[in-house]
Amino acid sequence: MNSFCLLAQNNSSGSPVVLVIYLVIIVASLAGLWKTFEKAGKPGWAAIIPIYNTIVLLEIAGKPIWWILLLFIPCVNFVVFLLICIDVAKNFGQGAGFGIGLWLLPFIFYPMLGFGSAKYQGIRN
Repeated sequence: MNSFCLLAQNNSSGSPVVLVIYLVIIVASLAGLWKTFEKAGKPGWAAIIPIYNTIVLLEIAGKPIWWILLLFIPCVNFVVFLLICIDVAKNFGQGAGFGIGLWLLPFIFYPMLGFGSAKYQGIRN
């Protein structure tokens, strides 16, 4: 057997454990975002609609809708999304550190925000 056949035999599509962990992370992120939207008076189902969920997040953060264009610019999008996350956290009475958590670990911090005791306080920019 040549080396290509050996590589093809050992190449699997992934471990079922990794798939389950990946699905848990996605479900936790979506559930947290759904509850966060509902707390802010927005439709929860918006969390599962691509691009529209970003528009709703911009509204919750108190940012203009045209900022969505900035999210399509490489490198700029990291900074813009960080600013959005910090403003979302502030509008829920949390600090900038919590906003950085929303940015870096959304699968942990959005469920904390959505299912926790934080209340949406309106736009506080």
